[in-house]
Amino acid sequence: MVRLTRVQQQARTRAAVLAAAREEFAEHGFQPAKVDRIAERAELTRGAVYSNFPSKRALYLAVLIDLIEKVSAGEPRATVSPTSRVDALGVFARVWLERLPLVGDSAPGGRLQLRSLDGVFDDERGPAVLAQLARLETLLLAVALERGAPARRVRLAELVLTMLDGAGHRAETSPGFGDPFDVAHACRHLAEIDLEDAWAPPHLPYVAPARTCADAWTAPEGLVDQISGEQVDLANGLVVVLGASRLGAAEEAVRSAKPGEQVTLAVVTGDREETGRLVRLRVADAVGCLRRVFAPETWQHVRLVLDDDALVASAIGLTDAGDDTESAVSVRDGVIVARAHGRGAGYAAGARRREATS
Repeated sequence: MVRLTRVQQQARTRAAVLAAAREEFAEHGFQPAKVDRIAERAELTRGAVYSNFPSKRALYLAVLIDLIEKVSAGEPRATVSPTSRVDALGVFARVWLERLPLVGDSAPGGRLQLRSLDGVFDDERGPAVLAQLARLETLLLAVALERGAPARRVRLAELVLTMLDGAGHRAETSPGFGDPFDVAHACRHLAEIDLEDAWAPPHLPYVAPARTCADAWTAPEGLVDQISGEQVDLANGLVVVLGASRLGAAEEAVRSAKPGEQVTLAVVTGDREETGRLVRLRVADAVGCLRRVFAPETWQHVRLVLDDDALVASAIGLTDAGDDTESAVSVRDGVIVARAHGRGAGYAAGARRREATS
């Protein structure tokens, strides 16, 4: 018998824990699930489970991430984007609604398929981060809907996601109620509503200007864009580091950039095991749906990096990046030409870059 290396053994143990946890959560749901039963299913000790995952919540999130990644791996990506917002929203809604459990599925199993977070984050921090993630998800959908059109579509994207989230909640609390085809049809027609969407955050005029500089820049390598799946080139463009509690500022950075300029959003967190996994879960879920509807070039100027190891944060000089971080640099030909920190940092650095090149 071939003896496994330490890394191989750790990978096998982790896989066994995830498989056992998925069975436990599918059978009982999050709250009633027991770590002791998960250990028993995996034929491991309780300590072995906790050596891989520090909490039941972290384990639950890891199960959901694993579920999404396995499903996404076998799904084709779009090669051509829909030709109209009406068609785009109809297709997007159908893709999103595929997660709804079928009639006859067990309630706990259905909630797992729905990626339910009901009762998982019952502290003050969790809902706040979820609200910021919702704003990031909305922005990604809006950027796709805005392609080829001058108008802002954030309110439209927000309305669509609100309707879809409501359908998911209804499916969780009242399985079998309602027709998902009606929901998809309604999402199509939301595209025809004039929401008079304007963007003028009142705090932007008071954001401190970015500081001009000419600092050496050593771009981190091997970072992957969560949207395209390709490696990110940080030699040029706007690089914005946002903590999990500041993700709503992503739109400020995207709107501040010149047409065609690359904006890289690097997400950091002070709690990799739980908040970090929550971010990864929601990003993977949203991007998985978007990739099946819109061609990759839809977001050709927006990159999204999960900076779990704070490589981007460290590269721009941050030593204590966490959930409340908001910092940005403008990079030109491998040199940092502007820096900004604090609220509105992405906007400030982008504005400084526009002034310098205008």
